[in-house]
Amino acid sequence: MATKKIPLSDYSESSIRVLKGLEPVKQRPGMYTRTENPLHIIQEVIDNASDEALGGYCKNILVTINTDGSVSVEDDGRGIPVGMHPEEKVPTVEIVFTRLHAGGKFDKGSGGAYAFSGGLHGVGVSVTNALSTRLEITVWREGGVHQLAFSGGDLIEKLTTRPQNRDDKKSGTRVTAWPDPKYFDSPAISQPELQRLLRSKAVLLPGVKVTLLNAKTNDSQTWQYDQGLRGYLMESLAQSSSSEPLIPLFEGEQYATAETEGFAEGEGAAWVVAWTEDGGIVRESYVNLIPTSAGGTHESGLREGLFGAVKNFVDMHSLLPKGVKLLPEDVFARVSFVLSAKVLDPQFQGQIKERLNSRDAVRLISTYTKPALELWLNHHVEYGKKLAELVIKQAQNRLRSTQKVEKKKTSGIAVLPGKLTDCESSDIKRNELFLVEGDSAGGSAKMGRDKEFQAILPLRGKVLNSWETERDRLFANNEIHDMAVAIGIDPHSKNDIVDFTTLRYGKICILSDADVDGSHIQVLLLTLFFRHFPQLIDRGHICVARPPLFRVDAPARGKKPAQKIYALDNGELTAIEDKLRKDGVKDGSWTISRFKGLGEMNAGQLWETTMNPDTRRLLPISLGAFNLEASENRFNMLMGKGEASARRAWIEEHGNETEADI
Repeated sequence: MATKKIPLSDYSESSIRVLKGLEPVKQRPGMYTRTENPLHIIQEVIDNASDEALGGYCKNILVTINTDGSVSVEDDGRGIPVGMHPEEKVPTVEIVFTRLHAGGKFDKGSGGAYAFSGGLHGVGVSVTNALSTRLEITVWREGGVHQLAFSGGDLIEKLTTRPQNRDDKKSGTRVTAWPDPKYFDSPAISQPELQRLLRSKAVLLPGVKVTLLNAKTNDSQTWQYDQGLRGYLMESLAQSSSSEPLIPLFEGEQYATAETEGFAEGEGAAWVVAWTEDGGIVRESYVNLIPTSAGGTHESGLREGLFGAVKNFVDMHSLLPKGVKLLPEDVFARVSFVLSAKVLDPQFQGQIKERLNSRDAVRLISTYTKPALELWLNHHVEYGKKLAELVIKQAQNRLRSTQKVEKKKTSGIAVLPGKLTDCESSDIKRNELFLVEGDSAGGSAKMGRDKEFQAILPLRGKVLNSWETERDRLFANNEIHDMAVAIGIDPHSKNDIVDFTTLRYGKICILSDADVDGSHIQVLLLTLFFRHFPQLIDRGHICVARPPLFRVDAPARGKKPAQKIYALDNGELTAIEDKLRKDGVKDGSWTISRFKGLGEMNAGQLWETTMNPDTRRLLPISLGAFNLEASENRFNMLMGKGEASARRAWIEEHGNETEADI
């Protein structure tokens, strides 16, 4: 049934609302910050002070919880510039706190104010301003004391300046914010979380004193770590009641120089790693001092580097028992670490920066950690053998657990399709099946995959529209027959009792071209799974791989070396080009390649962009906000043979919402 149309008279020019200034933040605060409590908007201010320290301009950071519920963050850095902005013709400090996508951290050239910074979205302290009932700023700079104030993001006290007194500090910034409770589930900031945040800043900023003062209770805490990451990890392991590390801590740091190929000068990492046999695990990672609680590609690079080094050591000394194969999770299972990465232009997942998405970070961290650990292990062979023993034990435990599952499902398995290129692992949770459009793309996928846990099933042409096909007739179609046999689950309804012990893959990934035909194949396969394999969707086994449509070859700029940047669609391509212009790259100095299909990608490109779990983008399929009945009605309208008129009405109403890719 077609959706009811909105009368033309109710949809006019006045219906289009343009959100200006900080209104988008107030309308949708959850898009810009965590709304459980105000800690994150205070963290944005703390991050600014930390960036001053990271640049070597700040030695003291003071955070004060005031008696009236406000929070002040003060540093002795350079002070935010207060002069007139050359383009906007208003005080620069005002722009920083009132304009989205404005700040010193966009300037990444060799003369930029912040070469390495976590705050790249330019919405940090402006979000703090928008979500506060009042925000006061004091800047000590160039012999003057400069003050201004805001309320709800609006300027209420214009910039004033007076000469510095003898008691005034020479330079620095103090920001005091009164978070607006209407935007948060709880107005109270978690003290333990704030303490952990400030302690981590002190760890990552050697020589910088970080102080938390509670004016309500007159309590204060100060953190200043001389041992840096090492002392922090040892203290955290002791608090988590872990056993003593199996071998001495593996620690190091390495950063690219001007002569290093492939990385920007200054990019790299510092790390401390410990292996323990039992007890708690401590894992913390940071990018340019920003805590990444959800990990990301820098942690993937550490895992890859540690695995490569340990595996090479085990192979060199012939320590691996027959029938045992090491996997990265075997090496990483009992690892505790603190990782602090420096990435020139980090790309985060969302504004709250919980997870790093930069693809180059995997190669960056693994390039520096693998040789260092390999060298250390070969200089300390006895410790290396102790570590190898722990890792091999983890692998044997993993194999025993998968063998138990295998025994339950060995009988009654049909002969697998001849065109299926299967994986070697029998670990269902880890295994992945890619349903690939076309034989040529299937060939690239076979060469580019990780044969340990990724299987490839190429599909010829477009799959049958199975919306109105009876279940008993499905196997008459060869493609559907092969898919069902490969997956190990027979067609079923949402109410059937299904034996999932025969399932052969934890993820079934639809991989098709990033064009209209590819989207059609996705719809046909999703129709099949929704109609005849609904419990696979319900259990989260179905995903859609998202290959890029464009590749941008960007020239070197500033400290950043030449790059290959991939874009999923036209929107991402526009954003990449805008970013290159902001970096000072002239129009026409970059080249854009458009992939006409998966078959045009070589194996390396397909692996890096679409199949590598560390750098790909998979879209998990679920019912989302729709209930089953609504979803069935929508599928019936789109795929039913007798619904042509309803489809036409729906297309007439919603066709302008879809961007055609020509």
